[in-house]
This record gives sequence, C-alpha cells and structure tokens, in this order.
Amino acid sequence: MKTALLIIDIQNDYFDEGTMSLVGSVEASRNARLVLEKFREESLPIVHIQHIATRPTATFFLPDTPGAEIHENVRPLKNEKVIVKHFPNSFRETELLDYLKRNDITDLVICGMMTHMCVDSTTRAAKDFGFNITLIGDACATRDQEINGQVVKADEVHNSFLAALNYFYATVKTTSQFLEGQ
Repeated sequence: MKTALLIIDIQNDYFDEGTMSLVGSVEASRNARLVLEKFREESLPIVHIQHIATRPTATFFLPDTPGAEIHENVRPLKNEKVIVKHFPNSFRETELLDYLKRNDITDLVICGMMTHMCVDSTTRAAKDFGFNITLIGDACATRDQEINGQVVKADEVHNSFLAALNYFYATVKTTSQFLEGQ
C-alpha cells in the first residue's frame, strides 16, 4: 500500500474575500493544513488540485486571477505536484490517474472544496478506479444550496454528502481521528 494526499480546490475564491465563499472554508483549510503537515513530515506524496475555469459563463476560478490561486493555508511547496483541472471530477481530462498509477499509489486521503461537487465527484471516481479512500470530512467545506425554492443549509449539504460517501466510497474521518491513527 502506498498513500497520497489529494487536496482539492482549496483556492482563494472559496474564502470570504472570494467570489464564491463557502461556509467554514477557513476551518476546513486549517484542518487540511494539519493533514498536509503530517504528509510533509512523513515525506509522503502530495497532490494539489487547482480548478481553472474555462466555461465562458464562469464567475470564479477565472484564469490568472488571485481567486484562482491556491490558498496560503495549503500553498504547495516546489516539490509538490499540482494538477490543473477544468471539471468537478479531478480525473476528467487530467493526468491525475496516470500520475497516481505511475507512483504506485493505492490509497488516497482526500480533503478540499466543495464537498457536494468536486470532492464528491473525485471521491466517487477514485473508488471506481480502485483506490481505497479516507475522506477528511472536517477538512472539506461547501455552501448553502437551493432546490425548488427551498434553501438547504451548508451543514446539511455537507453532512448529507459525507454520509452518502461513507462506507462504500470512502471511510470518512475527522482530522483528529486521522492524525491519531483511528
């Protein structure tokens, strides 16, 4: 078994000063940083995913903007892999799968943003590609969603998606559970 950390889209636009702020983004990024520090201390593989918008109607993660930059709490070091994506699923039309296979990665620890979109689609795809996944739930964040005129609060969206992923697609843990080896 060889494990890599996958940090998805922890980018400036998802914070209060950004164009698509999420609920709990600061706390999630701090937890992601704790996990990142553990991987760095143990010299384990780290992959940062950076979403750059290419749709003409996109309003965030626009190319060459401060909002598209990876947030300072998890900023990559020069030796850490950064993969740019243009779709919610981090595997779609990227080198991610080839990179993981080339490096004999069998297990992924995933954290990032948004729980209901990019984290969900990437986690499900990773499982379909045969990876074992630990998802760090409190190192992820999302936002309120709306359907049929009803607002679904971010914590409900977040917990529902984590609950749906837990068991078959991933083992969902908190940062402290992961760091303490539980």
